[in-house]
Formats: sequence, structure tokens, C-alpha cells
Amino acid sequence: MPARLTEAGPYALALFRFVTGLLFACHGAASLFGVLGGAGGTGGTVPAGSWPGWYAAVIQLVGGTLVALGLFTRTAALISSGSMAYAYFVMHQPEALWPLENGGEASAMFCWSFLLLVFTGPGAVAVDRLLASGRARPAAHRDEQRTPAAAA
Repeated sequence: MPARLTEAGPYALALFRFVTGLLFACHGAASLFGVLGGAGGTGGTVPAGSWPGWYAAVIQLVGGTLVALGLFTRTAALISSGSMAYAYFVMHQPEALWPLENGGEASAMFCWSFLLLVFTGPGAVAVDRLLASGRARPAAHRDEQRTPAAAA
């Protein structure tokens, strides 16, 4: 059983990455477009260009989408993690010490989840992996074509 769990690890990581990115992107979409309950559950949107709400929403939408797709995963996760650390320490932590007391559970969980993805990578199913394998094949194919000519 442990061997099967180990083999399934990259797929579980990919599922974790997808769900985390999707949920993060939903927060951004809610704040930017007023969907899914809107900004803060009010049905509204954050004013364009307002600091820090609008910028956070853009990071949430773009970063979450990239992470969900597994595209530029580590970079998108690093920026997303940093934005959630900022949100926690600037918006939540001054209210109380613990996330349960200050309403910062989501910020803390997203921050640590994205930081984990920075170190683990995207998992088994990701656009990053498709792009990497696409880049590897032409290089190998070029080497195969050069070998007979170099031998001659």
C-alpha cells in the first residue's frame, strides 16, 4: 500500500495544485468582476487601481489561473504566496495574533499552500511538464540528426 501511495503522490500534488489555484482564482474573479458573491461577499467589485485590493485581485486571478493550469507554477506560486503573506501581516495580524481570531485563515493557508508548491513543483499533470517535454524532444532529435554527419 505505501508504494501505491508514493506512486500516486505526483498526481495528488497536481490535484492539490489545481484545486488551490482554482479557489484562489475565484477570489480574484469575485473581487474584479463581482461574480461568486463579489468582493467581500457584497456583490460589488474593488475599484480599479485601488491599493491593495485591486492589485491583490489581479494577482489572485492571474496567479491562481497559472497555478491551476500548472503554467509557470513556481513563479506564480511564489508571487501568490508573497501576496498572501502581505495580506495576512498587513490586513489581518494587526487585529489579533491568531488567524482564527483575526479572520486571516484563508490568507495564511493560501500563503503556506503556495509556498509548498514553490518547493514541490506542479506535480504530474501540468502545462509546465508538457512544455518541458516539448523542448526536450527537439533537442534530442537534433542530436540524432547530427550524429551520422559527425561520424562521416
